[in-house]
Amino acid sequence: MPEQSVLNLFDPVPAHTSERLGNQRVRVAVLVSGNGSNLQSIIDHIEAGKLNASIACVISNREDAFALERAKKHQLPAFYLNHRSFPDRMSFDAAVLEIVREHAVELVVLAGFNRILSAVLLDAFPLAILNIHPALLPAFPGNQAQRLALQHGVKIAGCTVHFVDSGTDTGPIIAQAAVPVLDNDTEETLSRRILREEHRIYPGVLRLFTEGRIRVEGRRVFISPGEQNSSDFLECPRF
Repeated sequence: MPEQSVLNLFDPVPAHTSERLGNQRVRVAVLVSGNGSNLQSIIDHIEAGKLNASIACVISNREDAFALERAKKHQLPAFYLNHRSFPDRMSFDAAVLEIVREHAVELVVLAGFNRILSAVLLDAFPLAILNIHPALLPAFPGNQAQRLALQHGVKIAGCTVHFVDSGTDTGPIIAQAAVPVLDNDTEETLSRRILREEHRIYPGVLRLFTEGRIRVEGRRVFISPGEQNSSDFLECPRF
């Protein structure tokens, strides 16, 4: 990819806006490793006519991921790539990229995908790879976010949708939703409460992307006015 087409997320001057695609459906690749409940939420929003997108392919690095069964149930192209069969991360990502390009994908969505992406995918889709994380970033990046939130005794937890960069959950933040942490919470109960918010805001962010309403300046993300506003993603927990 030509050097000038790669945006520097830490440069405060250049800005990036997701393209306005009119009535054209945005073709999405969803990368998964597990149950796929966020994949299901996106499918449901598309089938209900709430999201102007189509899932071009679903790719998993785990053969037993239930997300693949969800994809097959809705007759979506589903692929399994065993990451252990590749010599390194870049080789695996190159195989993923080949499938993604074959399906004319415009946006890559990570939905419980447990692999860190290399420059192979990041350079191919600058500011067009999204992830959702079960914590209010930048707090508790990486694995076991809900367990760490409980161990640290935080009073508010939540989830974050962000652009993916070369770090671990370090990309520019697009949207967040907060939930209260209750005194009797376990990792399981807190995770369920956060997951409900994930299912709400992830399709919402995809809608903003398809409508061309996301603008990135440095590390800050701005949402242009419309029927769905940035305040829709800010839900204050009640105590």
